[in-house]
Amino acid sequence: MKKTIISLSLAAALLVSCGKEKKETITNDPAVPVKVSGIAANGNGDFVTASGKIEAENSANVSTRMMGYVTKVHVKTGQKVQAGQLLVSINNADLQAKKAQVDASILQATAAYNNAKKDFERFTALFNQQSASQKELDDMTSRYEMAKAGLEGAKQMRNEVMAQFSYSNITAPFSGEVTNTFVKEGDMANPGMPLVSIEGASHLQVTAMVAESDISAIHNGMKVKVVVKSAQQTLNGTVTEVSTSAKNTGGQYLVKINLTNPPSEVLSGMFVNVQFPLAGKKEMVKDKSAKVMVPENALVRQGQLTGIYTIGNGNTAILRWLRLGKTYGNQVEVLSGLSADETYIVSAEGKLYNGAKVKIE
Repeated sequence: MKKTIISLSLAAALLVSCGKEKKETITNDPAVPVKVSGIAANGNGDFVTASGKIEAENSANVSTRMMGYVTKVHVKTGQKVQAGQLLVSINNADLQAKKAQVDASILQATAAYNNAKKDFERFTALFNQQSASQKELDDMTSRYEMAKAGLEGAKQMRNEVMAQFSYSNITAPFSGEVTNTFVKEGDMANPGMPLVSIEGASHLQVTAMVAESDISAIHNGMKVKVVVKSAQQTLNGTVTEVSTSAKNTGGQYLVKINLTNPPSEVLSGMFVNVQFPLAGKKEMVKDKSAKVMVPENALVRQGQLTGIYTIGNGNTAILRWLRLGKTYGNQVEVLSGLSADETYIVSAEGKLYNGAKVKIE
């Protein structure tokens, strides 16, 4: 029994000793050099942001007005095409038959017209010589006008058939790039059914939805910054259209921005954040609650938790868990966990942990 008590005492002493050594090690660690920053609040009169998407200024889903089997698809997705280039061919055997019928009716109408014209001219001459009655001349005139109208109707019918041929040979409405093909050879094409989608890649624009509290500060011709996060690009743009109604957009106003010389890596469909300068709206913004924004690279992620290191008493690092909102470029909105008057650690030249000593540079 005595031996057991001595062993327990020795173990306790060792644990206390180890704890003291660990505490001394932590305490004696050199201070980690860090850089700190204040909060970037989206309410200081710099700009307001809105989410948007890049799209081609010219885009179209090409379809047909006739029903028929697709005989050939002449293009592939990603292929460059020129205006008027053949995209899809649709079987037009029925149109060929109708065209032959119309051509035959034109020949018939032409023969009747020529015959009626000769009779009209002959009876006009006889009437002038008082060798034909007024009734005979009126009958010939009526016959001539009917033949003339019959020929014109046959010609217009031929124009209608020829117009239908343009819907059996689908061509590109403008120069651009094929973004999708919806049919393949043998499929049945129906009126209004999209066959090929084309986008004019030379002109890109951004469509953004702006909140009603900010739309009054935006106008045509305004110069804006467009942050393309996926391509790590910040582009220049100009506002070209501002909607004045949010009836069908749930309180959001549609704004379109033309991009200035977008690089080749910026593609249609990419999501962006548009930064609108506030110009004459600074006084209004001061009365609004500021959005607390922090750089994304300053965040610490542990599993499903996200936090940021702040400066505690005695220049120690304190990990603060956050609840985040929307992302604007490389800035993330903080909904809770950090106030606008606190500083946080942007970067460190060593490993940080709760209670680590830091040296602000």
